[in-house]
Order: sequence, then structure tokens, then C-alpha cells
Amino acid sequence: MRILFDAGHPTHVHVFKNVIRMLEERGHRCLVTAREKECTVELLRALDMRHIPLGNHSKSMKGKLLKLFYFDLKLLRIARDFSPQVVVSKGSPYAAHVSWLLRVPHIAFKDTEDARINDLLALPFTSAVVTPACFLKSLGEKHCRMNGIFQLAYLHPKYFTPSVKVLKELGLGEEDRFSVLRFISWGAAHDAGLAGITPEFAERILETLRGYGEVFISSERRLPPALEKHRLSLHPSRFHSLLYYADLYLGEGGSTALEAAVLGTPSVHVEKVLSGAVAAPSVNSGVFRELRDKYRLVYMYEEQEEALRKAVEILENPDSKAEWRERRERLLAETVDVAEWMATFIENYPGEA
Repeated sequence: MRILFDAGHPTHVHVFKNVIRMLEERGHRCLVTAREKECTVELLRALDMRHIPLGNHSKSMKGKLLKLFYFDLKLLRIARDFSPQVVVSKGSPYAAHVSWLLRVPHIAFKDTEDARINDLLALPFTSAVVTPACFLKSLGEKHCRMNGIFQLAYLHPKYFTPSVKVLKELGLGEEDRFSVLRFISWGAAHDAGLAGITPEFAERILETLRGYGEVFISSERRLPPALEKHRLSLHPSRFHSLLYYADLYLGEGGSTALEAAVLGTPSVHVEKVLSGAVAAPSVNSGVFRELRDKYRLVYMYEEQEEALRKAVEILENPDSKAEWRERRERLLAETVDVAEWMATFIENYPGEA
């Protein structure tokens, strides 16, 4: 079977990489198309995965609408040459449109409830939508639920072994304490009306956390000089090892907050509503709620001051890391092998995994 995967974000590459490996080991032929957002294409190269870049995202809403037609046409040309029997994405409108035009199934693996524009563009052209069981919405007859979250497809111990070499690369020993900060661009369609940490408060966070060890900053946006000198210089494929060994993650990136939680690293997420919504999307996310309320692996705050207070509380507790590791073990024990489940679902579609 020929399977086309469409990736628009580095996280999508991680979610699909082990699924693709399994499918190829079973004799299927896979191809990845990718928008050049952050390190998406760089990761595909590092993983030596067969892929075709589609070009860069646009940051403006007008540009995104124009790019919709551009990516649709470019992906359609590639898909016609590849002749896929199924198209897979994390809810890509482009993948949905092209699969519909080619009259082949589109399977969307989705975990974001608050993506109205994307859903309007993609779901009518999608054959099946797979979400975690904790997803808060019902998406009708197309909707399938899975007892797991997508971060486990690549961060479960079966698939991920942290490399202690990353610490040596950064001049750290195994006993050294450090935190990871993350700032995003707030340029995605679903980020409209949202904000996170102000530049002024970011410097206060940095100085506070430095009282407990080194601080490394991952950022999609430009940083003031005081923060820029702490910007992380590390290959994207090694970032999860750093996150695994960290004593704390604090930031605006929802994907990174979930990854830290799944790795057993104390995770604090900041996301504030400026207009339009009653609550931040993370509050309305089944995955965030599950990891917060059931497993106590992540905290979510709209106010940056509250987030910093929680971060200090975590760092002041010498048992925090051990407690998070225990909570992670419970999560692993109570969920399925997500990568295996996804591969089997794709391979057997329209049957069941």
C-alpha cells in the first residue's frame, strides 16, 4: 500500500516517524510532504525519511488563505505522481482536499478541540478522525477514539531513550539542575486572540529560575539581549533528551508542555486570552485536562505571575522530579502502544485497530 503523510509542524514528524517505520517494515511505501515551519524539514532529513518540502508557511491570515490554494495545488501534483491509497495527517486541510480530489481516504489524527477554521476546511473532506479518548468533542460518525495521547507515539520508553550526551554537549553533569523555557510566535491561526509571557516578565522568569540552576531558552521569536544569550543551540533531534533531564519546563508552547509531562518533567504552561474566547484553548483541551486532573503531570495558567509561583514551588521541592516520574509510570501503564495502534489503524482502514 502507498501511504502519503502530510506534516506541517515538527511535532507531526515525531508523531508519525515510528508509525512510518512500522508500516515500511510491513512492506508499505510511505512518502512525507512537509511545510517548512521551524525545523520540520531538518528533522525529516536527520531521520533520513523520504520527503518532499512544500515551502514556507505564511504568518498573516491573508497569506494563509493564499497559501491554501498554493499548497493544495502543489500537494495535488505530488500526490498524483505518488498515487497514494490513503492520505494521513494531523488534520491538514491540504491533505483533506487532495485526498477528496483523488477519491482516496484521508485519516486525520487530531487532538486539538479549538481549531475551528482548520476543522471547517478539513473535516468535510476527511474520512476518519482519530482522537485520544479524552477528547472533549464528538465529531460524529467519522470519529474514532484511542486510549492514549499522540506524544506517546514517540516519547514512550519503547521508542525513546534519552541520551545523556546532550548534557555534556551543554557543559552539564548528571547532577546539575536546569530549566527549559519556551516562547512561541503566536502566529498560527488557532493562536488568534491569545498571548503568553511578556518580554519584561520573561526576564524576571529567567532571573528567578537561574537561582535554581542553568536556564535554556527555546524560542520561535526574537528575544531581547538578556534572553538571547540563553537561547538553546542544539540540534532539534536532541531536544527531547534535554527535556527529559530538565528539572522544570515553563513556557507557551502547548506541544512542548505535553512532551515534558509525558517525559516525567514538571511542566507549567502559560496561555492567556486577549479576546474572543472564554478560556485559553489548553483549558478546553481534553489532553491537557487529562494530564492535569488525572495524572497531575502539567499545570496551566493564564497569568504569568501564577505560573512563576508554581515553577518556584516545584523547584523548591527536592522530590518533584521523582513524583513526576511516578505519575508518568501510571500514564504509561494505563494507555495503549500508540504508534502500534496508529499503524494498525492505517493499515487496516476502514477496519478497526
